[in-house]
Amino acid sequence: MTMTEHEKELAGQEYDYRDPELQNMIKTGQRLVAQLNQERDPKERQATIHQLFGKVGKGVTVNGHFEALYGAHISVGDDVFINGNCFFQDSNLITLGDRVIIAPDTKFYCGQHDLDATKRFGTRDDGSHYLITTTAPITVGSDVWIGGNVTVIGGVHIGNNVIVGAGAVVTKDVPDNTVVGGVPARKIKDLPPLN
Repeated sequence: MTMTEHEKELAGQEYDYRDPELQNMIKTGQRLVAQLNQERDPKERQATIHQLFGKVGKGVTVNGHFEALYGAHISVGDDVFINGNCFFQDSNLITLGDRVIIAPDTKFYCGQHDLDATKRFGTRDDGSHYLITTTAPITVGSDVWIGGNVTVIGGVHIGNNVIVGAGAVVTKDVPDNTVVGGVPARKIKDLPPLN
């Protein structure tokens, strides 16, 4: 059975971003992101968040300006707080657990390109070139505080009860009950487990 371009994208395979289904999803996401960023009424903002994200728990707040590619690939648990100027490049699934706090200017990047420069562009049948992109999901556990100006790369799993220091670049999985920071992010210390 042939996979759709959307299925290829979510499976981390090379996909054609020009696919009509993907383009429609992006257009819908961009329309809803613009609506969210223009809306000031809290109830209307909540309604737009529920339309934009794939799954929304209780007590979710998106504070200030927000950007996403699709929106539909984002799932958030209960009592999640996303501060201003965050960007979710959700070309794959981005999942946030419960009680996640995300400080301003944080970026989640699911898309990636090959390290080998000769494999970053392909050639279509008509001779035109296209950028080869693959994707990987990002998962954030519960009771996580992500500091300001953090970057999280596709394929990363951040565990439960984690603090990510401001300015960190998270390129590898982060275990439960940990504080990480730096570029690339490294363990700073352990946190006591939550009861």
